[in-house]
Amino acid sequence: MYASFMTCVVITSLVAAAPEDRSYVKWFQIEPANAIHATKIGESWDFFKEKYNKLYKSTEEDAYRQSVFAENMKKIEIHNQKYKQGETSYWLGMNHFADLTAEEFKALNNGCLKRRVNLTDTTCSTFLPPHNMVLPNTVDWREKGYVTPVKNQLQCGSCWAFSTTGSLEGQYFSKTGTLVSFSEQQLVDCSTAFGNNGCEGGLMDRAFEYVKQFGIETEEDYPYTATEGTCNYDASKVVTKDTGCVDIESGSESALQQTVATIGPISVAIDASQVSFQYYSGGVYNDHECSSTKLDHGVLVVGYGTDGGQDYWLVKNSWGDGWGENGYIRMARNNGNMCGIATLASYPLM
Repeated sequence: MYASFMTCVVITSLVAAAPEDRSYVKWFQIEPANAIHATKIGESWDFFKEKYNKLYKSTEEDAYRQSVFAENMKKIEIHNQKYKQGETSYWLGMNHFADLTAEEFKALNNGCLKRRVNLTDTTCSTFLPPHNMVLPNTVDWREKGYVTPVKNQLQCGSCWAFSTTGSLEGQYFSKTGTLVSFSEQQLVDCSTAFGNNGCEGGLMDRAFEYVKQFGIETEEDYPYTATEGTCNYDASKVVTKDTGCVDIESGSESALQQTVATIGPISVAIDASQVSFQYYSGGVYNDHECSSTKLDHGVLVVGYGTDGGQDYWLVKNSWGDGWGENGYIRMARNNGNMCGIATLASYPLM
């Protein structure tokens, strides 16, 4: 499969709804003010710092961060005005990284690069799509019980581990009828010999290889710490192993759709480096600045559908349930492999 860059970023969203007496917060949603006033910026800045317990080392640093915050507010207002006018299919909202410049945010992505050297750098088999199968128009595996609640990777570049456990959880449910939250921390701590780098990135296929050999414990038995630690693997607490993994034809959204419809939640990698993705708040995400090959974030496709004539993938992120649409994003489907969603897709066998 294509070379991939597995980088994970951390994000949490500002409040989804605000008290009525804080009307300035309404600006963060899909009806921005016509102009940004100093009073509005100041009130919003104070609310932001209170919400996220932001403390700065000096008044100068505070003033600088407020100016960055104001610039980010302007970017979101410009985009949301386009949404309001029907020029785009998604809207943006402020979040935890609103005091960072675009360069600073991108710098967070550069520390955990994991590359698949070539197309054969995997032990997974290849998905063979069924012939003449009529696929449903809409799939949502959450409704069938396959998906655990949205999790949060926090300050660790472990998106690959969350994508891995998501597909493992779905396949285990398919096999047993029991939904179990599996341990990302075990993968972070213990799968380095398989080519993963803990909080500095990894690949889902390599994590599947680890689970095939050693198995996976529950989140409860091996809880998440968002740091790299000593491997505390306990074979007696292993719930299940996979028997291998399957790669889906790279770049084929039709193959991905067939897999999602017939198998369950699927691990995928995407380009999440755009400012529009960072501040995504709702709608069908469609940004042609996304790359289909420079992938930096592992997520989980849990379904697909169509909204207002726009096909979309239903994607579970690992930035907490305050980001996006309760922790999910709907990404444009059948639109040129948007953000590389079909470039590096796979799932485990059980």
